[in-house]
Amino acid sequence: MKKAFWNILKVSPAIALILLTGNSAFAGEANEKVTSVAQLSQESNSLGQVTSVSQFSDVQPTDWAFQALQSLVERYGCVAGYPNGNFRGNRALSRYEFAAGLNSCLDRVNELIATATADMVSKQDLATLQRLQEEYSTELATIRGQVDALEARTGELEANQFSTTTKLSGEAIFSVSQAFGDKVAVASGAPTRDADNNATFSDRVRLTLNTSFTGKDQLQTRLNAGNIASNAGTTGTNMSRLGYDTGANANAVTIDKLNYAFNLSDKIRVKIDATGGELNENVNVFNPDFRSSGSGSLSRYGRFSPIYRQAADGAGITVNVTPSDKFVLSAAYFATGRDNAANPAPGSGLFDGSNTIFGQLAFKPNKAINVGLTYAHSYQRGVANFFGNTGSASANNLGTVAADRTESNNYGVQVSLQPTPKITLGGWAGYTTASSLVGTPESAEIFYWASTIGVKDFLREGNTLGFIFGQSPKITESAVRGQSNINALKNAGFEAGDSYHIEGLYKIKLSDNILVTPGVLVILNPENNDKNANELVGTLRTTFTF
Repeated sequence: MKKAFWNILKVSPAIALILLTGNSAFAGEANEKVTSVAQLSQESNSLGQVTSVSQFSDVQPTDWAFQALQSLVERYGCVAGYPNGNFRGNRALSRYEFAAGLNSCLDRVNELIATATADMVSKQDLATLQRLQEEYSTELATIRGQVDALEARTGELEANQFSTTTKLSGEAIFSVSQAFGDKVAVASGAPTRDADNNATFSDRVRLTLNTSFTGKDQLQTRLNAGNIASNAGTTGTNMSRLGYDTGANANAVTIDKLNYAFNLSDKIRVKIDATGGELNENVNVFNPDFRSSGSGSLSRYGRFSPIYRQAADGAGITVNVTPSDKFVLSAAYFATGRDNAANPAPGSGLFDGSNTIFGQLAFKPNKAINVGLTYAHSYQRGVANFFGNTGSASANNLGTVAADRTESNNYGVQVSLQPTPKITLGGWAGYTTASSLVGTPESAEIFYWASTIGVKDFLREGNTLGFIFGQSPKITESAVRGQSNINALKNAGFEAGDSYHIEGLYKIKLSDNILVTPGVLVILNPENNDKNANELVGTLRTTFTF
């Protein structure tokens, strides 16, 4: 029995191609005579699933080969039809097509033997299979050459199965917005300048080229243009900034992002940012419904915790390690500030200028809970900007307006909860210690927090209702602005009150490519100064993606 089995194996691989060549042989045979439309219509109606060898019409039932194959099929259930599940039962069956059925039975017998169920195959059946192969020796000899050629081509394709591919994607934003407030906010004392806020219609366009060389890497080049001015110029506070403003740069086109990401292993992903690096695009920020500038929160602070703004559009490297489905370890180093890494002057460059060291542990015990613990050490030359212009002026730069050197230690905890598939709860809290390194010693402790809720499919499938409430960075302990402690700072009129961020938005999905988001942002006591008038910003953002 074993000898017969090995004889079968000698030719079984070659027969595999019959399934391919059978269809081509069939097509050739069909072209040999003219067929009327009526005949074709009648023929198409006769398509059916092969259930028995008796449906084969070319090899006659009186032929030994037919009877032998019929016996094997009914014993081992090894013929189920063509790959599409149909058999043209009223068409002639060529020798190659008949061999396809034979090949199915060979595969089935080989499978039984390989799974230690060889006792189910009789010696008589093995002898029958061997005889059938001998009768089809001419066809099999031809197929062997075709298989060899096919294997060579397959090997070449596998070795070069991926070609360099570049995909273009785009995003365009139309924004109508207006800030409402009686006076321009100030950091201390009472405001005196009347607010002059007008409704604006502005835009932002991004074109992204994603190129892959291996299928597992990505070179990203992004072009950016826009004219969405910061609200801080009219309201007096960065707390009112939109999450997608570009500055009034008259739609000048720039390469605002260039990076390359690749896998070191199945569990390690590396991303190198040459310019425009943002930690919020490299690691999890635990705010899935609102993190995007184009389709997330309308405000700058509402997108994610300010701890993720430490890269400041710089150049650096981020490494994400995924030891299991429940943990992700992230580490990053950035020379912060756009183009600072490219400047060879003293106090700049990759290591001598402003920089950030970042680390994060993300823990996801199940699909409903996602928690992040984050740390970032930041060293800054020049006027400090600890939180990417999301809190009060005093918290962002310790009140210094001249060139200086400062450092900060930033600690954050972020949470995302999904109690139901349509409801997402989130939030973050952060604590920062900051101090100056030259001149008059200054230091501060700064705190911030926020909570978010997103309700998917609200009123209509695809729409999302969102709310964000929190407090952007505020000094809680300090020795800044020439004051020895926080009480003295408050007596001087700085950080004497509590600002609150209140935001509501409704994302309306008109189609897969058009999203309209109306919303309102309210800032109570801007700049943590209760003498300032509250600020309100109404916005209608329309986002086109392609």
